[in-house]
Amino acid sequence: MDAREIRSPEVLPEVSPVSLEANAESHKRKRLGIYFLESDDRRTALGGGYTSGATPVNIHGKPISEFTISKTGGWIAAFFIFGNEMAERMAYFGLSVNMVAFMFYVMHQPFENSANAVNNFLGISQASSVLGGFLADAYLGRYWTIAIFTTIYLGTNVIRLPFFWAIVSRQKPWQMLYLYTVLYITGFGAAGIRPCVSSFGADQFDERSSGYKEHLDRFFNFFYLSVTVGAIVAFTAVVYIQMKHGWGSAFGSLAIAMGMSNLVFFLGTPLYRHRLPGGSLLTRVAQVLVAAFRKRNASFENSEFVGLYELPGQRSAIKGSSKIPHTEDFRCLDKAALRLKEDGVNPSPWRLCTVTQVEEIKILLKLVPIPACTIMLNLILTEYLTLSVQQAYTLNTHMGHLKLPVTCMPVFPGLSIFLLLSLYYSVFVPLSRRITGHPHGASQLQRVGIGLAVSILSVAWAGMFERYRRHYAIEHGYEASFLTPMPDLSAYWLLIQYCLIGIAEVFCIVGLLEFLYEEAPDAMRSIGSAYAAVAGGLGCFAATILNNIIKSVTGDVEKRKPSWLSQNVNTGRFDYFYWLLTVMSVINFSAFLFAAQRYQYRQSR
Repeated sequence: MDAREIRSPEVLPEVSPVSLEANAESHKRKRLGIYFLESDDRRTALGGGYTSGATPVNIHGKPISEFTISKTGGWIAAFFIFGNEMAERMAYFGLSVNMVAFMFYVMHQPFENSANAVNNFLGISQASSVLGGFLADAYLGRYWTIAIFTTIYLGTNVIRLPFFWAIVSRQKPWQMLYLYTVLYITGFGAAGIRPCVSSFGADQFDERSSGYKEHLDRFFNFFYLSVTVGAIVAFTAVVYIQMKHGWGSAFGSLAIAMGMSNLVFFLGTPLYRHRLPGGSLLTRVAQVLVAAFRKRNASFENSEFVGLYELPGQRSAIKGSSKIPHTEDFRCLDKAALRLKEDGVNPSPWRLCTVTQVEEIKILLKLVPIPACTIMLNLILTEYLTLSVQQAYTLNTHMGHLKLPVTCMPVFPGLSIFLLLSLYYSVFVPLSRRITGHPHGASQLQRVGIGLAVSILSVAWAGMFERYRRHYAIEHGYEASFLTPMPDLSAYWLLIQYCLIGIAEVFCIVGLLEFLYEEAPDAMRSIGSAYAAVAGGLGCFAATILNNIIKSVTGDVEKRKPSWLSQNVNTGRFDYFYWLLTVMSVINFSAFLFAAQRYQYRQSR
C-alpha cells in the first residue's frame, strides 16, 4: 500500500488519548486537522488526483507551458471580456428599461403588471444563474458555457424583431404569450453568461505572480465599469433611437449590440486561459452529506478513528482544484472524511470523502450570509427602476432647453458609478489607506459594508424628498394629475438618491464579486459568482412580493382607499414605503455586521 499515515490519536506520542481526555473539559472542540491519512488506495472516478487548481490550460484542456503562457491571458485577454460584457449589458439593460414602457403604452398593460413582468424577467435571469455556474464548474468550463448561452441570447434577440415591428400596426391575442415566452428565454440566456464572465476574466491572471492581488482588484473595478458603460448607452442611446425611429429600431439595436458582444468574445479565443471543470459538484456535495450521515454516530475519539482522509502530496482528488486545509467549522461534516478501520482498504466515495471535498461544502455554506445581506440592496435597486420613474413623471425634467425623457432617469446612477470608478484609485484608495492601513484602501467585506451603509442614506433621502414632493403636489392642485409635470419642481432632486445608490452599488457589488471569486473553492468559482447573481434575482422577486403585500395591506378598494403604492403617486404614500425600506435596510446592515465580524478570510488561516 502506497500510503502515508498520521496515525490515530491513541498512538500519537505528542497527542495521546490521555492528554486528549484530560483536556476535554477545557478544550472540547479539539482540532482534527493533525489527524490525517493520505493514501492512494481508493479508486474514484477522478483517478489518482490532480495538480493545483491554479494551473492554466488551453481550450483543449492541456496545460499551458511556461514558454507560451506569456502570450495568453493578462490584460489583453481581459479587454476582450470587457468589450463582450459592455455590449451584452447594453442589450440587457436596454431591454429592461424599454420593456416597461412598451408593455404599458403599446400592449396596454397596467403599469403594475408591466413592472412586475420586467421584475420577474430580471429575477429569473439572475436567480437561475446558478444553473450556468453549475454547468461551467462541473462540465463545460466557463468559456464554453458563455459561448453556448451567449448564442442563445443572440438568437432570442433576433427572433423578437419581427414581433416588435409588427405589433405596432396590429395586435393579436397570442402576442402577450409570445412576448412573455421570448422574454423569459432571453432571461435564461443571460443566466448562463452572468456567473461566468467575471470569473472567466479573473482566470486570465496568474495566481502565482507577485502582482496578482492588485491585478484582481483592478480587474473587478474595470469589469464593473464596462457593465456601467453598457447601461449608460442603454439608458440614453437606445431610448433616443426608440423616440426617433420607433420600437422596432430600438429593439433592433439591442440585437446588434448582442451580435457585437458575441463577435468580441469569440475574437479573443486564442488569447484566453482556461480552468478545468471539476466534475459534478452536486455529486460531490451528495457524497459528503451521505458519508457524514452514515457516520453520524461515530466518535472522533474512539479506537476505530484512523484519521481524516486526503490524497498525498500536492495532488487533489478534484479536477481543477488545489487542496484545501482542514478547518474547525461544521464539524459534523468532518465525519464524511473520518476514516474508520471498518472502511477497509478500498472504501466507496459515498462512504469516505477527502478533506478537500468536505472543505468545499463548508466554504459554500460559510459564504451564504454575505451575499444574502445584499438582497436588500438589490430590492432597493429594483424598486428605484419603477418608483423613481413614476415620481419623475410628476416633475420637470428640463435641463435648460433640453428635455430629458423620463425613461432616461436611471442613467444617473450609472454616471455616478462611472465617475466613482474613474476616481477610485486616485482618490478613494489613498484616502482610505491612511485610515484603514489596508493596501487596497478597504477589504472586500469593508467595501460591501460601505455600500450597504450608503444605500440606507439613499432610501432615507428618497423618503424625505417624496414627502416634500407629495405635499407640494397636493398644495398646488396636482393631486389628480399624476402624469402632469409640475414646472416649478425639478426632477433633478432625484439625482441625490440616484447618485447615492450608484455609489452603494459600486462598493457593494464590486466588493462582493471580488470576495466571492477569491473565497470560493477553485472548482466552484462560477457557483461562487452565481451567489451574487442569485442575490440580485431574489432582490427582484422580493420587490414584487413586498409590493403585493403593501398594496393588499394598505389599500382598500371597497372603501376607495388608495394603497401606499397607488398608480397615482400623489394619492399614494411612497414616502412611507421608502421609510419602510430604510428600516429594513438598517436591520439588514446590522445582520451584515454580525456576519462579517464572524467571517474569516481563507487567506488568513
